[in-house]
Amino acid sequence: MTTLEVPPSPRPRRHVAVAAEDPHTRGVARGEQLRDGIPAALDAYDRLFALGGITPARVRADAERALDTIGRFHAGARAEIEGIAHGAGLDPWRVAALNARTEILARSAAVPPGECTTIVRSVAAEPGRPARTFGVQTWDWHVELRDLWHTVESRGGRYDFVGITEHGILGKIGVNGAGLALHFNILGHERDGVGGVPMHVLAAIVLGEAGGVAEAVEIIRGAPIASSGSFALFDEGEAVLLDLSPVGVFEIRPEPAEGYLLRTNHFLTPLPAEAEKSRLYQPDSGERYDFVRARLARAEPPATPAGLARLLVTGPGEPPVTCVPDPAQPLGARWASLATVTLEPADRTAHVLDGTPADADSRPWRRLTAG
Repeated sequence: MTTLEVPPSPRPRRHVAVAAEDPHTRGVARGEQLRDGIPAALDAYDRLFALGGITPARVRADAERALDTIGRFHAGARAEIEGIAHGAGLDPWRVAALNARTEILARSAAVPPGECTTIVRSVAAEPGRPARTFGVQTWDWHVELRDLWHTVESRGGRYDFVGITEHGILGKIGVNGAGLALHFNILGHERDGVGGVPMHVLAAIVLGEAGGVAEAVEIIRGAPIASSGSFALFDEGEAVLLDLSPVGVFEIRPEPAEGYLLRTNHFLTPLPAEAEKSRLYQPDSGERYDFVRARLARAEPPATPAGLARLLVTGPGEPPVTCVPDPAQPLGARWASLATVTLEPADRTAHVLDGTPADADSRPWRRLTAG
């Protein structure tokens, strides 16, 4: 297969920093800083929606429904989305469509989801050494979105948080000032759709509101969920992997002997797996999962997040954990590892690489601190 390297952004990756106690004010500041970028993101998603056969009228109806659901669950999240729209000079439903892009695209069979891979390592406490957790993931998505994401620093809510997200979207991957970290993968269930809190919005709410794993799980279990995803949640001493789906929230804990949580893009618990959209994810997700799991079993346990990231480097003939796009494929099928992110709760830091894990030694990492 001919592959195309994912070049770095033509200019330094945009960093959006906001600080205000009022969520609408934070949103306005985000929108003003992304006034040129959000319309470009909307254009990209409008093309993906059209490719999936989703009409503009359906997109608007879905976005407005999602915004109402967000407002009922968390008024501050709705206010921040509306603030982004105000700052960018857009109708609120347009920004709501970005935040619900996963749920809207669930209507389409022509635009399958991406291919992220996540590992979290839990190191047990020993005499004189506390327990420790850290994680890494690739964010794999359409190469057309290569220039339409940014690093984010949000301060003024219950907890400050840092990480990455797409233009106009409240959150995705990050760590907060309480030492709660969140990695995010997309999953697929036959009942996925609009009607719950969108996965990206829920991730942002958790990062802004939860003081640890237990509180994060409580928030998530209280949310109306009508779509699917996986959050790897970990703080300094605890880690859990969640299967989120329209049929419930299910937990996976690390095996004490192994100390790892591993996620690709399929359910790991039986009930949601019964109605999984396997046609969209397999065999790729299972092949990546088995490959990384075997590599973890052979490797010396990494002592650092950077060491964990090296386990995600793959090449020709191996499952595409390091994902590069095929230029021969059409719109909607050109996947790329747009970013690699490591998170470490103990020092409240995220390190972001603008590229694939294979680029770790040739491109700089951006260090973000929430504490």
